[in-house]
Amino acid sequence: MLELLDRDTPTFDDPVGMLRACHVRIERQLMTLERLLRHLPEHGADEKARAAARGILRYFDASAPNHHADEEASLFPRLLMRTSDAQAILARLHADHDRLDACWRRLRPLLAGIASGQRANLPPALAHEFADGYGEHIRTENDTLLPLCSERLTREDLDAIGAEMAARRNVAWPPAARAQITRE
Repeated sequence: MLELLDRDTPTFDDPVGMLRACHVRIERQLMTLERLLRHLPEHGADEKARAAARGILRYFDASAPNHHADEEASLFPRLLMRTSDAQAILARLHADHDRLDACWRRLRPLLAGIASGQRANLPPALAHEFADGYGEHIRTENDTLLPLCSERLTREDLDAIGAEMAARRNVAWPPAARAQITRE
């Protein structure tokens, strides 16, 4: 029988787990960016380079903004309600999001040029600024923010965050079958 869901992948019932899983996907895209940077000087904007650039664009144009919104609109406010200890770290993470978004706005048109075959190089400093910035940001979230969320947020907080994350992606949550079971 075909399994449609990976049972190890967190669902909206576990929004903290989903954020952590998203960090893994971001890191994969950053590794692709690094490989693309090494690939371009020798091969130019060949099909592999164009495909890699398209994948990076897709991810950071759609998934990354949702991820930032999940944190800033859903997670951060609830965490602030539960603990005053989070104020400094949340301010830092918000500033990181602003810096990463600004860096993406500079990097995006260059990747779009590669994706269309119009460009065959990337400035290494810009690619590393983006990758290193995200890497440090993810480490801070994984080591500090997400454990704090697990400690301080209530089940009701997590359910509300999960529902908001689902709505942001136009996914009905909870699934109708699960909602029916919980009503019975």
